[in-house]
Amino acid sequence: MTQQVEIGRGKTGRRAYALDEIGLVPSRRTRDPEEVSIAWQIDAYRFELPVVVAPMDSVVSPATAIEIGRLGGLAPLDLEGLWTRYEDPQPLLEECAALDAEAATRRLQEIYAAPIKEELIGRRIEEIRASGVTTAVRLSPQRTVQYHKAVIDAGVDIFVIRGTTVSAEHVSGRAEPLNLKQFIYELDVPVIVGGCATYTAALHLMRTGAAGVLVGFGGGASHTTRNVLGVAVPMATAISDVAAARRDYMDESGGRYVHVIADGGMGTSGDIAKAIACGADAVMVGSPLARAAEAPGRGFHWGSEAHHPDLPRGRRVEFGTVGTLEQILHGPSSVADGSMNLMGALKRTMASTGYSDIKEFQRVEVVVSPIQR
Repeated sequence: MTQQVEIGRGKTGRRAYALDEIGLVPSRRTRDPEEVSIAWQIDAYRFELPVVVAPMDSVVSPATAIEIGRLGGLAPLDLEGLWTRYEDPQPLLEECAALDAEAATRRLQEIYAAPIKEELIGRRIEEIRASGVTTAVRLSPQRTVQYHKAVIDAGVDIFVIRGTTVSAEHVSGRAEPLNLKQFIYELDVPVIVGGCATYTAALHLMRTGAAGVLVGFGGGASHTTRNVLGVAVPMATAISDVAAARRDYMDESGGRYVHVIADGGMGTSGDIAKAIACGADAVMVGSPLARAAEAPGRGFHWGSEAHHPDLPRGRRVEFGTVGTLEQILHGPSSVADGSMNLMGALKRTMASTGYSDIKEFQRVEVVVSPIQR
C-alpha cells in the first residue's frame, strides 16, 4: 500500500526510499560466487557485466569505451562532448582537471561553447567500431534529430538518448519536439532512453519502442539538480516503480521486455547490488570509473549539466585515482569501501543471498533500515 505522509494541511507526499535506506536479506541458500552469472543482454547484444558507463567526458573517451567493451561492459560516447568539438581534446581535458574550483564552471561553459563538428561524429564512432566492441553513443533529445543521421551512417550499434528528464510527450511552442515513437520506429538500432523516475513516465517511454529505459536523473555525484531545480526521486523507489511499469508493459504488449537501467547515485558496489535488487537489469555509473587511472578526467568528474550555458545543474568533482579500469571492475581491491572490484562484489552479494543470475536476484527480499555510516 502506498504510504502518504502529510507535509502540511494542503499537501501530502508519498514516502520514497533511497538506496542507502534499504538492505538485502540472505535466503536459506548460498552459492559459490564463481557459479554466479552477472551477464545481461539487450536486443542482440550480450554483455558479461551489467554496467553501462555514464556518457560523460570525464569517464568516456574512444579509448576508454574500447577498454570497457573489452572488459565486458558498454560505454556510450557523448556526441555533444569534447570529442566531437575538438580534433584533439587532450589539452582541454588536462586544463579541465587543473582548473581552480571557483573558476571551473565558467571555464567549462567557455570550452563547451565550441560547435559540434559533424565529421568528428563519424570519425569517433568508426574508431570505436574498428576495435570490434559494441559501439554506443549518446545524444540529448534536443540534438537527436539534428545528428542522428550521421550516427546511423557511421554504423552505431546502440543509440542512447539521455537527458536529465526525458518524456514521451514534450510540449513546446518554439520548435517541433522529438517524436520518440516515430523516431525509434524508423531506426534500425536499439534505443535506450531516459531519464525518468515514475511509473507513468516509464510506461510512456516503453510504449515508444525503446529497448531500454534509464531510471533517475543521471550523474548523481556531479549533479546539483536537486538544489537548482528541486527535482529528486530517491533511487530505490524510482527503480522499483519503473520495474513495475516494465512488468505491466510486458502484459500490455504481449511479452515485450524493456530493460531497466538505473542511472546515477550509485557510488559503491553495495549501491549497484541494491539497484539490481530493486529491479534494474543493469546500472549506468560514472563516479566509480572516474577514479580509474585511464579516465580522461584525471581524477575529476563532470557531466553535461555542469557546463549548461544558462543554468548549470552540475559541478566538477574531485575523486582522485584508486586503480585501473580493470581493477575497479574486476579487482583485486586494496580498499574496503566498495570502490573497487565492483563486479566481484556483486557476484558475492548474489552468492550470499542465494541467486545465480540477474533475473533471479531481482526477487531478493529487501528490508527498510535506517541509514548507517
